[in-house]
Amino acid sequence: MAAAFARLAGGGPYTLVVSGKNSITLNDVMVGEVWLCSGQSNMEWTVRSSNDFENEKLAAAANGHIRQVKIGKATAGFPEEDVKAEWQVCGPETVGAFTAAGYFFARELKDALPGIAIGLINSSWGGTRIEPWTPPVGFAGVPALKDINDKLILKDPTSGPYKETLNKYLAELQAWTAEARSSLQDQSLLKPAPAYPEALRPYHLSASPQQQPATLYNAMISPLVPYAIRGALWYQGESNLGDGMMYYEKKKALVQGWREIWQQGDFPFYFVQLAPYNYGDPQKDSEIMGRIWEAQAACEKIPGVGMAVINDIGEATDIHPRNKQDVGKRLALIAMARTYGMTNVVYSGPTFERMAIEDNAIRVFFKNADGLSTRDGQAPNCFEIAGPENDFTVANAVIDGRSVVLSHPEVKGPCAMRFSWHKYSVPNLVNAAGLPASAFRAGEVPKIDYLALKIAEAKDYQLIYDLEIGKGGNKIVYDHDESKNFTGKFDRVAYFLELQKAVGGVNYAYVSMDAFTDDINLIGVPTPDNKANFTLKVNNLTVISNVDGIVNGEMLQDSGCIEFYPNNYGPANASNIPNASNDVWDFGDQVSLSVPVGHGAMQVHNYAAKQTIFAYNAMRSGNYADLGIGNSPVRADRENTKRTRDWTFHANAREYRVKRLRVLVRPVK
Repeated sequence: MAAAFARLAGGGPYTLVVSGKNSITLNDVMVGEVWLCSGQSNMEWTVRSSNDFENEKLAAAANGHIRQVKIGKATAGFPEEDVKAEWQVCGPETVGAFTAAGYFFARELKDALPGIAIGLINSSWGGTRIEPWTPPVGFAGVPALKDINDKLILKDPTSGPYKETLNKYLAELQAWTAEARSSLQDQSLLKPAPAYPEALRPYHLSASPQQQPATLYNAMISPLVPYAIRGALWYQGESNLGDGMMYYEKKKALVQGWREIWQQGDFPFYFVQLAPYNYGDPQKDSEIMGRIWEAQAACEKIPGVGMAVINDIGEATDIHPRNKQDVGKRLALIAMARTYGMTNVVYSGPTFERMAIEDNAIRVFFKNADGLSTRDGQAPNCFEIAGPENDFTVANAVIDGRSVVLSHPEVKGPCAMRFSWHKYSVPNLVNAAGLPASAFRAGEVPKIDYLALKIAEAKDYQLIYDLEIGKGGNKIVYDHDESKNFTGKFDRVAYFLELQKAVGGVNYAYVSMDAFTDDINLIGVPTPDNKANFTLKVNNLTVISNVDGIVNGEMLQDSGCIEFYPNNYGPANASNIPNASNDVWDFGDQVSLSVPVGHGAMQVHNYAAKQTIFAYNAMRSGNYADLGIGNSPVRADRENTKRTRDWTFHANAREYRVKRLRVLVRPVK
C-alpha cells in the first residue's frame, strides 16, 4: 500500500525518515515544482555549451534550490518500471551538465517563486524524432496516425493481430518442417524456410531503435510514471522537419498520451519553436520551415499547450542556438502566466487575429499587440502578399495601431499573405514586451494559370497532355491525356513549361511550331513505348518566355530544332544543325539507336540564337531528371556539366517545387 503524506510547504531541505522493521533516513529532500524536460539535442544541450558559461557557472552558486536528474539513454520494446538515476544539486561544479533550456527556465521560476525548489527531470536524446517518445495510447487516440498504431499493435504479444500473425507463421513453419523431414529422407531439394514476419519484430531490436515508435517512451518516460510533475517542457522538431502539418497530429498524440499515462489531468505542456536555420541548399524548399512553424503554432490549440517563439535568437549557421537564456526565460513567462497565475506577465508576442482586404492592400490585425512596433525601428519585414496575377511578393508593410497594412505596386487585388515563411526569416515585428510574432499565413492563394494569362495564342490551341514532372517516379504519368480522344488534324504543336524553385516566382517558356508529325502520340514525352524519335529543324517558331536571355519572337524563320528520343546521345553534331558543337551537348547531338532505353531527351532549341529554349532529359529519373529553361549553367558539384548547354547531366528536377509541362495542338478547322 502506498504511503500518503500530508501536504508540505515548498522548499527544504527536509529529512525524510521511513520506519518499520528498520529505519531509512533520506536527507536533503526538497519539496517544490517538478518539470519534465524532453526532446532532442536542443533540450539535451547543456549550460556548459551555452552563452557566457563562465559567468553562469559562478551564478549557479546561488541556485542550490534547483535540482536535475538525468535519465540515461535507452530503448525498450515494452514499458519499463524503473530507471537508475540520481538528483544533482545545482552548483558551480554541476550546472555545466544541466539541460540549458530547462535550467534557465528553472532559474526564472526560482526568482518568481521565492523559496520554492525547482526539479528538472532531463529525459532527452539528440537527433530523435517525436514518435519514439510517444506512448502507444497516444497513437491510438489520433486517427491520422492509425498506420503507426496498427504497426505497434502487431508488435504487442498480447494483441489479437500479433497472435494471429504468429500462429499463421508457426503453421507455415510446421508445414515446412514436415517438408524438410521428407526432403532429408528423399534427398530432394528443399525450398528455404519461411522468414519470421518482420512486422512482429520488436522496434527496439531494429536498426536505429531510438527512432522507432514508443521505444524511448518505454525506456525513458514510462519509468518516471507516476512521479508527480507540474508539467512538461519540450524542445524538438528538427528531426521531423519534413512532416508539415502531420507534426501537429504527432504532437497531439504525444501530449494526450503522456497525460493519459500520468493520470494527473491536463498538465501544462510548453514547447520551444524551432529557430531559423539553413537546412540544406538555400534554393531547395526554403518554405520547409514555414510549414513546420505553422504546425507548431497549431499545437497551441491543444488545451494547456503553449509555444515559446524564438525566431529572433536563432543562428542561421548553427542548429543549436547558444542563447538558451532567452529560451528558458520565454518558457518561464508562459508558465508564470498560465500555470502560476501571474496576471501581470506578458508571455506572448503579436499573434494573428484576422486579415481584411482594403482596395489594393491587406490589413492584418493582431492580438497581444500592445505597443506594436519593430525591434530595430525599421519597417516590418518578412511579409509577403499574392494576387490573381502575382505569386508571393515581398510586401511594403506599415504599422497602423494594432494592425499592419501590406501592399506592393505590382500586386493588384491582393488576396493572400504570409509572414516569416522562409527558413532564414528573422522577423522584426514585436510588441511592447519585446516578444516576437511567429509565422502564419492567411487568405486564399490564387492558382495562376500563366498559360491563359500570358499566352494569347494559346486560346486557339487544345490541351493534349498535362504532366507534373516527377510525380510518377520513373514513369511518365500524365495528369491529363487527351491523345485517345483527339481524332482531328492539327497544324501546329506547342509546349508550355512552368518551373518554380523554393525561392522566387514562376519561370515559364512557351514555344510553338509547325507540326513535325501528324501522330498525336509522338508529340508528348518520348518513351520506349511511343518510340518518338526526332532530331530535326522545325518551322515558324514562336517563343514567349519570362526568363532573362531567352529570345522571344513570333514565327521565327530558320531558327528552331527539336531533339526528342528515349535513347542515349552524344555531343557530335550528326544532323549538321547550324551553330551546334561537336564537343558540347547542345542542340545538335547524336542519338544512339543501339540503346533503345537510355538517358533520353526532350529539347526545343533556337539554334540561330545559340540557345536551348527548354530541356527535359533523363525523363525516367523522376525528380532526378535534367530540367531547365535557357542554356544550362556549369554546376560546381558536377564536373560533366562543363560540357553541356542543354541541361544534360544536371539531375536537378528535385530543386523545383513547381514543374509542369503542357503539350498542345492547334486543330485544323
